[in-house]
Amino acid sequence: MPQGDKSSYTDKQKRQAEHIEAGYEKKGVSTKESEARAWATVNKLSGGGKLSGSGRKTARADSKP
Repeated sequence: MPQGDKSSYTDKQKRQAEHIEAGYEKKGVSTKESEARAWATVNKLSGGGKLSGSGRKTARADSKP
């Protein structure tokens, strides 16, 4: 998968990025910069990409001290 490929994101994550991007553009940020900021925000909120697969760990409330 090439860098910048958004196919591994869920529909919800794609919608979130679109809304965030629109908000930045409304504030006067350039299109390229607003897209980068939007995807960075989605990655921070969700961990990036789909949340299933090997090697993914889930937070467990019962394991916290």
